[in-house]
Amino acid sequence: MEIKNKKILLIIGGGISAYKSLDLIRLLKKNNIQIKTILTQSGKKFVTPLSLASLSNSKAYEDIFDVNNETEIDHISLSRWADIIVVVPTTANLMSRLCSGKADDLATTVILASNKDTILIPAMNVRMWLHKATQRNKKTLLDFGYKFLGPENGEMACGEFGEGKMSSPRQIYTFLNNYFKNKNIVKKKKISALVTTGPTREYLDPVRFISNESSGKQGYEVAIALKKLGVKTTLIAGPSKINFSKDINVINVVSGEEMMNEVKNLLPVNIAVCAAAVSDFKPKVKIKSKFKKKERNLNNLYLEKNPDILEYLGKHNRLRPKILVGFSAETEKLIENSKKKIKEKYCDLIIANDVSKKDIGFNVDYNKVSIIDKKGRVENIPKNKKSFIADRIAKKIIDKFLIDDKNIN
Repeated sequence: MEIKNKKILLIIGGGISAYKSLDLIRLLKKNNIQIKTILTQSGKKFVTPLSLASLSNSKAYEDIFDVNNETEIDHISLSRWADIIVVVPTTANLMSRLCSGKADDLATTVILASNKDTILIPAMNVRMWLHKATQRNKKTLLDFGYKFLGPENGEMACGEFGEGKMSSPRQIYTFLNNYFKNKNIVKKKKISALVTTGPTREYLDPVRFISNESSGKQGYEVAIALKKLGVKTTLIAGPSKINFSKDINVINVVSGEEMMNEVKNLLPVNIAVCAAAVSDFKPKVKIKSKFKKKERNLNNLYLEKNPDILEYLGKHNRLRPKILVGFSAETEKLIENSKKKIKEKYCDLIIANDVSKKDIGFNVDYNKVSIIDKKGRVENIPKNKKSFIADRIAKKIIDKFLIDDKNIN
């Protein structure tokens, strides 16, 4: 049983479906899962602290400042204790508050302070769920990295029928079991990955260099997403303004040659994601002192090709990663050029993105990509936050790795 002995923090929201949380706790405890609960003020209208404490064998937390628990800061200790946070039910009001980043009670403060995945289980009237404001909030929360389960179609407490019914305790349990099952499989297999990101700088002299507009954000988010799935991940990053998380092992480089050397040093790995925008060319000779415009003939500036990291990995049979993923930054014929690249570089997946637009791609927080496999199949991911897109890419990579590994074995 994959979920056994896991630690789950349940946040009980203020909706009639809150009573189902009691059945969920009973089901989780039956399967040897540790439970702690946070009861919101509106949630207290539907279930009591005593009922939650009795079923979970743990106190129900309510107040952001608890005078009876001076030695712990609850919103930090609870968020670090849990393996996952589940909000059941998630109301339209709570969704709105999470969108604005509110931290005005214990529940929202814990969620905001958490470094774990938060699963939102919506329950509300069908019209409330389908309202444009709620759907906009859902999109925003997905961008922030929250995960959703439900709502389902069915008859609701108000007597109306439609999408808005909370997922059942059994559905929630199955979702959580699968969530931990996938993470455990990855951890047991001890999968390792390297991700390259950012631009490179190819210096002409001590102050001038050839580079591009890549910010490194998309590759960084892919590294984080793989790490969250249990993959031992190393990020090789060109010059960037990103404040890298301490949870990620980062190797900083400047030039394409330095990046290639670090990639070679990390081999072998199971997965390689080449998201860096390595400069195609570098000067044959780097001038030691700043050259003056009047003293140098720019026609004598000789360039040569930089090492192609993706091609090297694709053709290096002995050390080739099981899954090799490239990025294809194009300004025209996006799919056509990317399909050529996946064959030329011998990789398993290509992430194609259009860098000619100002609102997606280079140096912004949003992207719009197409994932292409060796058979030419295309999966389009509409414009979204790079963190959201990275989660989709990481899941695709891991799913493919597990399928290929199963077929081999």
